[in-house]
Amino acid sequence: MSTPTRKHTALPKAQILIEALPWLVRHNGKTVVIKFGGNAMVDEDLKAAFAQDIVFLHQAGLKPVVVHGGGPQISAALDRHGIVSEFRAGLRVTTEDAMDVVRMVLAGQVQRELVGLLNRHGPLAVGLTGEDAHTITAVRHRPEIDGERVDIGRVGEITDIDTGAIEALLADGRIPVVSSIARSQDDHHVYNVNADTAAAALAAALGAETLMVLTDVEGLYEDWPHSDEVISRLTASQLEKLLPELSSGMVPKMEGCLHAVRNGVTTARVIDGRVQHSILLEIFTDEGIGTMVVPDESEGDQS
Repeated sequence: MSTPTRKHTALPKAQILIEALPWLVRHNGKTVVIKFGGNAMVDEDLKAAFAQDIVFLHQAGLKPVVVHGGGPQISAALDRHGIVSEFRAGLRVTTEDAMDVVRMVLAGQVQRELVGLLNRHGPLAVGLTGEDAHTITAVRHRPEIDGERVDIGRVGEITDIDTGAIEALLADGRIPVVSSIARSQDDHHVYNVNADTAAAALAAALGAETLMVLTDVEGLYEDWPHSDEVISRLTASQLEKLLPELSSGMVPKMEGCLHAVRNGVTTARVIDGRVQHSILLEIFTDEGIGTMVVPDESEGDQS
């Protein structure tokens, strides 16, 4: 019998699939919390690729939960309503009027669009906010500026997570898409909460395998701005030492990663949302991309 000489052009595809096999086995049935943000949230091609990645994770046997904020969209909507955007201690000052706009944009615009993109692939995504079924509860956050606690309005500090609604959706084979708004613990209003912080709190409460935070940088840099070498892996203690040196935008992301791995999440990763399909590259390839944070006692590679 003669040996076929025709080159199989599909062979590289098979090799890529086989490389993914150990990661598929490892992550099967595991919950993965993904914080959606940055350029991936405003670029049409990146948005579509993000939705494909999330559906792929779902079809591959993982349980993705998406958490989102909406900084650029909120700023644009506040401008349209004639409300000035003010930031203090890196957080948006949120008046009662601004909170109405925040709620409308997050739950009525950003979430709806993302749910729509996911549901092009089937009856998969269900949107909810932290208000629904007491998913996220918060109290007023008063950051310290120059040694004084200041009031920045309806910005919340998370006090409790109830995962019941999300777990019911996951058990039903759905993809929860959660807007970072919280119910108030002590009055009848709602709070705007940082989406990085919300994603980390949900990942810990759900006992997720992985927290993934999409950013507009390649990961955590070794010696920024003197070097653009990305730290590919570090422990919780190593990260804690670096926190005071980080840029203000990276602080909530890396604090979220630290909170997650210190509270039962196996790995937390900051990945470049400007790269199409970065989520799949991170979860299903040997190299991975971005920066991965692991618990202190962790030994060996956890990619």
